[in-house]
Amino acid sequence: MSSLLEYFETDWAAMTFNDWIGLFITVVIFLLMIGLYFQVLRPSNKEDLEARKHIPLDDEDDRSDTEEK
Repeated sequence: MSSLLEYFETDWAAMTFNDWIGLFITVVIFLLMIGLYFQVLRPSNKEDLEARKHIPLDDEDDRSDTEEK
């Protein structure tokens, strides 16, 4: 078991500025993804998401006609 712990051991003092930036970005993206999963998979948001499911299939021409009016 000690060899497994040694494998995952991190020398925090040897980390450079770029290492810290990468760690921070990775943690932030991970937390945002968890929040997104909870928002999308929450049953109370089902009706709202179902109402918006056709947005990617809408033609841009239809929207440009309504913007001109």
